Amino acid sequence: MNDADRLAVDVVSDVVCPWCFIGKRKLDIALAELRSAEPSLEVVVRWHPFELNPDLPANGIPRAEYLERKWGSVARANENYVRVRDAGERVGIAFRLDRIGVQPNTNDAHRLIAWAQGRGDANALVERLFGAYFLEGRLVGDRGELARLAAETSLPEDATRAMLDSDALRDVVANESREALDVGVRGVPFFIFNGRLAVSGAQEPATLLSAIDAARREESPQA
Repeated sequence: MNDADRLAVDVVSDVVCPWCFIGKRKLDIALAELRSAEPSLEVVVRWHPFELNPDLPANGIPRAEYLERKWGSVARANENYVRVRDAGERVGIAFRLDRIGVQPNTNDAHRLIAWAQGRGDANALVERLFGAYFLEGRLVGDRGELARLAAETSLPEDATRAMLDSDALRDVVANESREALDVGVRGVPFFIFNGRLAVSGAQEPATLLSAIDAARREESPQA
């Protein structure tokens, strides 16, 4: 298989970022269109951590308190989330932000995603974490809950919990988070195609496809 038959997609995101959820759905649409046009194309999506709130305590803080800190009031936060809800509806996400009771620390969720890559379907896990948080209000900062969510995507619950109860991959998450900042990532989602071309934000599928095409042409012998 030559380079033209491969596509590497690196995604920097956080599981409590609504635009990252929207961005993932738009990426899914773009990749589905690409696979339909090129069935032989091998696409590898790799997920990388970006902690929006790394200083939150391990058990998180009440969501209302977080919204007051970030926006000044819950009412003002809800006004700002109107755009998020509208964008979500266009990609099939019916956000239920009212169900979120705790704003979590996401370090353990990022360790879980890093652990899942190579063991199972990390894309399915990321989708499940987004859905659990934004649609169901589940505690994605709780290790027991994370292990149960992992089991819902066919990862072994006991092994997942054992990993989360250890310090496994803590350095990996810290190093990757630092590297993202070092290369200039200041907002998520952030997409990198074939390690060559980057796109920031929850861009439309057509924009992502254009970036993918440009990245592939840049590395082809004819470019």
